Amino acid sequence: MAKYNPKEVEPRWRSRWEQDGVFRTRSPEEAGGRPKYYVLEMFPYPSGAIHMGHARNYVMGDVVARFKRAKGFNVLHPMGWDAFGMPAENAAIERGIHPKSWTYENIATMRSQLKLLGLSIDWEREFATCDPEYYGKQQKWFLELMGRGLVYRKESVVNWDPVDNTVLANEQVVDGLGWRSGAPVEKRRLTQWFLRITDYADQLLEGLTTLDRWPDKVRLMQENWIGKSQGLRLKFPLVGAFTTGADIAGIEVYTTRPDTLFGASFVGLATDHPLAEALAKSNPEIAAYVEEARRGASTEAAIEAGEKTGIFTGIYVTHPFDPEWKLPVWIANFILMGYGTGAIFACPAHDQRDLEFARKYGLPVLPVVAPPNVDSLTFNIEDEAYTGPGTLVNSRFLDGMTVEAGLTAAIAKAESLGLGEGATVYRLRDWGVSRQRYWGCPIPVIHCAKCGPVPVPDADLPVQLPDDVTFDVPGNPLARHPTWKHTSCPSCGGAAERETDTLDTFVDSSWYFARFANPHAETPIDREMADYWLAVDQYIGGVEHAVLHLLYARFITRALADEGMLGVREPFAGLFTQGMVTHETYRGADGKWVEPTDVDLKVSGTTRSATRLSTGEPLVIGDIEKMSKSKKNVVAPQEILDTHGVDAGRLFVLSDSPPERDVQWTAGGIEGSWRFVNRVWAEFEDLPADDDPADDPAAETALRRATHKAIKAVSEGFDNFRFNSAIARLYEFVNIIKAADATAVGPAARREALSALARLISPLVPHLAEECWAQLGETGLIVDAPWPDFDPAMAADNELVLPVQINGKRRGEIRVPPGLDDGAVREIALSDEAVVRHLEGSTVRKVIVVKDRIVNIVAG
Repeated sequence: MAKYNPKEVEPRWRSRWEQDGVFRTRSPEEAGGRPKYYVLEMFPYPSGAIHMGHARNYVMGDVVARFKRAKGFNVLHPMGWDAFGMPAENAAIERGIHPKSWTYENIATMRSQLKLLGLSIDWEREFATCDPEYYGKQQKWFLELMGRGLVYRKESVVNWDPVDNTVLANEQVVDGLGWRSGAPVEKRRLTQWFLRITDYADQLLEGLTTLDRWPDKVRLMQENWIGKSQGLRLKFPLVGAFTTGADIAGIEVYTTRPDTLFGASFVGLATDHPLAEALAKSNPEIAAYVEEARRGASTEAAIEAGEKTGIFTGIYVTHPFDPEWKLPVWIANFILMGYGTGAIFACPAHDQRDLEFARKYGLPVLPVVAPPNVDSLTFNIEDEAYTGPGTLVNSRFLDGMTVEAGLTAAIAKAESLGLGEGATVYRLRDWGVSRQRYWGCPIPVIHCAKCGPVPVPDADLPVQLPDDVTFDVPGNPLARHPTWKHTSCPSCGGAAERETDTLDTFVDSSWYFARFANPHAETPIDREMADYWLAVDQYIGGVEHAVLHLLYARFITRALADEGMLGVREPFAGLFTQGMVTHETYRGADGKWVEPTDVDLKVSGTTRSATRLSTGEPLVIGDIEKMSKSKKNVVAPQEILDTHGVDAGRLFVLSDSPPERDVQWTAGGIEGSWRFVNRVWAEFEDLPADDDPADDPAAETALRRATHKAIKAVSEGFDNFRFNSAIARLYEFVNIIKAADATAVGPAARREALSALARLISPLVPHLAEECWAQLGETGLIVDAPWPDFDPAMAADNELVLPVQINGKRRGEIRVPPGLDDGAVREIALSDEAVVRHLEGSTVRKVIVVKDRIVNIVAG
């Protein structure tokens, strides 16, 4: 085969892998003592199509899985589908198709697309969270947690998405908008189901210290979300009697800055504080403000950026340290009921939100912390609150103390007066898991007027979703189904109704990794297999799940461990958060997005222009953005297969930048990867036929050294998630093989180099590697071949790194053995991928090699 043909090669090897069951997970007994390795990418939502942006995530996992398999590990590398959720219901409404049909059709499409990528996945373990076999087991453990008191139901103010018509967790509200619909989120009071994640707050914090293979930024994000703080809980007594029916003698606040109590300007209440709600019942003006404020921002980030508004209640409280000091009570939109007590004392001089509010309503601003080396008599606050260290001033018995000493003294004083006590508070709230939608896991509870909420008996699990539902009316189809919700009480036998809320999809993804240990077990989790496979050795996914999914999964793992279902308390030993694949965007005169396959790009010097292939109309070249179907800047695996082959696409998404960073998809980039695929193949076309000795023993040794150095460097790159570095070393290694004179180095050294090369590229470009392996005449599949070993002595540093300049500017670097002749250095430099890329469109006029120092290229 003179030219490498991916259209013929890639399907043939995928068929062979499937036919031989190569990627079926071996049981511990079959593994024969090999260590286990569990690699998992965050499973996808079946939206209907994947593109090379998605592919980067799965290809990274595949490289790790193939590498560890070659290194002698028993590998588990499964795939499933996070299949419940609102998009399926939205599709049902928009397209007139049932959510189940839409979901399973999408799964079938995406499965075939993923298989195109040549992923080493054990498809026998595949499941979707919408399979009754899966969510029935979820209902089982949910009820066991309910029996332990970790599941409960209460009325609360919730985030309501008016478009998706469902409750959202705080984490699902982004800048005051629903994370899927983008609609402004409202506040409503509903009765909801909750999981007591707060019972595990300290454990979740402590566990972060053990996760040394997680990114620091993810651990910090979780630590901040849990938000443990030490402070003072104290009461501000009300002035006069409160007669609206609420049993309130004072307003309790929680503060982490009791040292600033003498800077108090007012007391603020959340709109859903019991006192605010009591006042709203008798005061129409307050009621109107509360209603308006609840339609505003609902997350701290959105509140921080938004306008601070409020309304005076007409009520006053006394300062806990001075009964003669009266403070007004306001209801304000920037105070959250979900943190502390839902009430604050405001010290505008030392809190920015308080300051903005005080300036708006003309309330006092008194500095009580003077910065170091500042005259406290002249220190004043303008537009920015002072939050740094300093000395307490204007604070009576606290004057002259440091902030730290003042904290301690203020807490002691409040406790001595019986008005407060030191307390630990968490920002983390219990997890509201009720969702008012159809396409989700039914909550396995029956409501009886006599017995209250009653768990569904084990024998009646799973509680399955009915298929005969309609979406012609807004709201939850389960609530209006004519028969499904009507049943009898398991306790008394009387008429009862099923719970019509379904579970948040983050419940579905909080334990799937454990189910993969044995996806067909009769129990939710096969404890024996889970003990063998868990924790996940390498988890891969987007940083956007740092708080949502990862925190919930850590909590559920602990809860199930306490239930005896799991033997680990941390689900993911290693975590890698990958960057995205980006692409230019293109728009027509009508403002509509245009797909890259319909774009003709032209470059003239530094000017680039684009026209639409199908119509010839000029296009506007837009920003480089994350690949997304909405902006049509996606590249599908099938497109790559049709032009360059999937291996070239796999290589490109890992080669041009570190894997934690974004990579831009470009035509030039994929062309470069395609050239490398063909350069590798070219080296296997002309194989040495005998074992004649090398004509030049020094050249033979140099090639053998390069081989062992490549094995060492590529192995280290794969081990440390430096895929781009490993690929760079492979480019250099191919250059060295190509530059080495076959007669001089001899057939033994060349065959050793090619055998190593085939195995080194196997995790990245597995189809090409199999073809090269077969061309070498090796028996069996390369996927079953062991990883090559290197001789430390041969791999010892005995090479030079030479910078390559083009017209005086450094454009790359090459690695060569010391003393390599100028011709070989010239060839290696001109073959370097970075150099080739910078020489595109230019003619090489001269190449000057300064031996063992530098390569200068003159081009024009």
